[in-house]
Amino acid sequence: MMSRERKKAAGGLHEKLQILRSISHSRALSDTSIILDASEYIKELKQKVVRLKQEIAFEEAGALNQNSSPTVTVETLGHGFLVNVFSDKSCPGLLVSILEAFDELGLSVLEATASCADTFRLEAVGGENQVGNVDEHVVKQAVLQAIRNCSEGGRQQEE
Repeated sequence: MMSRERKKAAGGLHEKLQILRSISHSRALSDTSIILDASEYIKELKQKVVRLKQEIAFEEAGALNQNSSPTVTVETLGHGFLVNVFSDKSCPGLLVSILEAFDELGLSVLEATASCADTFRLEAVGGENQVGNVDEHVVKQAVLQAIRNCSEGGRQQEE
């Protein structure tokens, strides 16, 4: 009797692991590898949720604060940063200026989405930095300084 119950329980566990394998798009064969792949998949989904929440917040902020100063948020993601920038004005060279600020901090851009039409919007995932003393605050201040530098340069060209 016990062996039948154990076989039934083991079969149920195997079925659940196969469902987990298919949901997480794992190609692993061992139970341990399936669980590890599922764990990585969950981490990726969590990062997507964070990005989507920030995107919604930026769109709402843009709709409510059309005449506001630039909005910059920085969040730590594992060994890197998620940086979101929204400004109701775009100036020539702003994207380059921000990317140069990343470079000066030792951050590599792993993924980015930018829009520079009437408004300026940037969402970037910065990879692991080579300099150990960089945190969210340092990244945010560097981006804000890059925006100020670009804005001041644009005003000087107009004069």
